[in-house]
Amino acid sequence: MRTRFIHRAAPFTPALIACLFLTACETRNDEMTTAPPDQTSGAAGDVSALTPSAAVVVGTTLGSPLAGLTGDEHARFDAGVAEFTAAEEVDEGLGPVFNEDACSVCHDAPLGGTTGRLETRFGRWRNGKFDPLANLGGSLIQDHAIGRVPAGRGFFRFVAEVVPRGANVRTSRLTTPLFGLGLVDAVPDQTLLDLARAEARNSPNTKGTPHMVTDVGTGATRVGRFGWKAQQATLHTFAGDAYLNEMGITSPDFPDENCPQGNCDLLKFNPVPTLNDEGDGVTAFADFMTMLAPPPRGRSTPDVEQGARVFMAIGCADCHTPTLTTGDSPIAALSHKTFQPFSDFLLHNMGRLGDGIVQGDAGGRDMRTAPLWGLTSRPVYLHDGRAKTPAAAILFHDGQGAKARRNFAQLRGSQQQALLAFLRSL
Repeated sequence: MRTRFIHRAAPFTPALIACLFLTACETRNDEMTTAPPDQTSGAAGDVSALTPSAAVVVGTTLGSPLAGLTGDEHARFDAGVAEFTAAEEVDEGLGPVFNEDACSVCHDAPLGGTTGRLETRFGRWRNGKFDPLANLGGSLIQDHAIGRVPAGRGFFRFVAEVVPRGANVRTSRLTTPLFGLGLVDAVPDQTLLDLARAEARNSPNTKGTPHMVTDVGTGATRVGRFGWKAQQATLHTFAGDAYLNEMGITSPDFPDENCPQGNCDLLKFNPVPTLNDEGDGVTAFADFMTMLAPPPRGRSTPDVEQGARVFMAIGCADCHTPTLTTGDSPIAALSHKTFQPFSDFLLHNMGRLGDGIVQGDAGGRDMRTAPLWGLTSRPVYLHDGRAKTPAAAILFHDGQGAKARRNFAQLRGSQQQALLAFLRSL
């Protein structure tokens, strides 16, 4: 496969891009109530950085590998696809409680996308503090189990977890697309820290917060960027966490089994108590995600170009940062590349749209800005899939996203349609 390139544009640094859009949007937000025509006309501002160019990495088709991979890297990608699609068996360590038996069950519409699979998180708020109820299986439900297994002279039956009575918070989480995550992984922490500072300076009401997390694989404190709460900092750790929590497969970085419904005594019946994966499977899955290309961009039309101006004008780019640039990478196809995820990968207080779950320093109302690329490949939107259309997703925005929601609602119908055309082009 080859990357599809469009017209050439001068490169921008991430900080410059952030300042350009955040400054422009903050100014326009203050002026805009009903988005007069001149604010979304050709004179409304330069939107070249919202459209693809020869400097921007895009894919050819959804599910394709990055362009420019070496032969060895292609082989690693292919091995990753095989691992991604392979179903785990009980004698390989599946379970004893799990969500699905293969990565592709949740991420194969198309390859590397999301099938719309919803998972359940729960917990309990009491006196202003959140308890994930880990002793009762929280905060993530594993809704499958391996069933009956030999136990001494008889059998023991593992059963799927359920939300316990003690929980007063329950939410769904949509499995996320994996497109282009190698590029996200290769963005230096400093770029995201600088972006957070730029947002605080130029758009303080919508500023994002970096989620500083301890990377299990290295022990280093890093900027989280993967997951709905930006709770993982690297793709390798993201992969290992998924193997454990989604399939029940232990690995060197995650060697301890989940206790079914929080009852660790039940692990004495675990048919494969030894380490399930020596690390090869996790690495292969991480390789697949690392070298999976970002989504292709749709063609530019007058509606798309007008929609890009509306996107800037009503404040969407305050959080959905259009362009980022990677740092050094051992994979040349990822090294010092500009790409367009339309996310700052920072946490934002989303008010009532928050899911009520605390993970690390991410509070109950905090959510990572969802990348907008590949938007039309998703069957539903937002963290819990409540929105069936992009327009509905915008209208559910709250907290730091409330002003953009109000601005969208005040647009004329033609301007709303232009914005939606732009979103479909991502």
